[in-house]
Amino acid sequence: MMSKVISEADLILNPDGSVYHLNLMPEDLAATVITVGDPERVAEVSKYFDRIELVKGKREFLTHTGYIGSKRVSVISTGIGTDNIDIVLNELDALVNIDLSSRLVKEQLNSLEIIRIGTSGSIQADIPMGTILASSYGLGLDALMRFYRYDQHTPISKALTDHLSPVNLANAYIFEADAGLLSRIGNGLEQGITATAPGFYAPQGRTVRAENKVPDLIAALNSFRFERHRVTNLEMETAGIYALAEVLGHRALSVNAILASRLEYRFAKEPQQIVEKAIKSVLERL
Repeated sequence: MMSKVISEADLILNPDGSVYHLNLMPEDLAATVITVGDPERVAEVSKYFDRIELVKGKREFLTHTGYIGSKRVSVISTGIGTDNIDIVLNELDALVNIDLSSRLVKEQLNSLEIIRIGTSGSIQADIPMGTILASSYGLGLDALMRFYRYDQHTPISKALTDHLSPVNLANAYIFEADAGLLSRIGNGLEQGITATAPGFYAPQGRTVRAENKVPDLIAALNSFRFERHRVTNLEMETAGIYALAEVLGHRALSVNAILASRLEYRFAKEPQQIVEKAIKSVLERL
């Protein structure tokens, strides 16, 4: 069966043939990709590279590709939120699985290794600020996966739907980390379910001036239990990465620098040191 040509409106390319938002060509990308939210954090990762061969950027998307020893690695900033993850994951996939000249899907598909290094807040009393946590699952409270076909009929997804129905979050989705990456890079780290919110303030249970419609969000997440699993932390990208990685056939892991205790209403005094610890923890395990 012939593959359908992907239209110019569905996959937009720049005049030089690079993908629209990331501004990358296929040869610019390594098979191991580290994602960070903040563009300034890209250099905080790549400063540990033995050499950098490429620096490209467009909007909030900055990429450094280089080598740690003989291993080629790309580090890319995504910006904040699963709306940006939708852009980044689809364009990363296009770079390795679509012939950009013919606009046809390749017969032999490639699987990227995608590792997020991000910041997060703990919602469990026994996970203090300064912890480096690997996400065993990503729990999406956002709307991203309403627009993609996927199969979500697992015991843990059913348990979550039942648990979150009282706070009107029954449409939440949950996807698992890649087992190999979790075993290798998550080895020795705290592990747990990471909840991904569609915003920073009310969607993460914060109240500033606007009234919060779901005031029991943290309590609802904190109290979930399924076998040995519990929700440990809250941020804005992990579930989108896990979900699209599975849909597109890539392998993903999220590593979180815990900067806040949401139960104690406290934020770390020296957050950059915790982020640096997370970066080193990942790079040492690559």
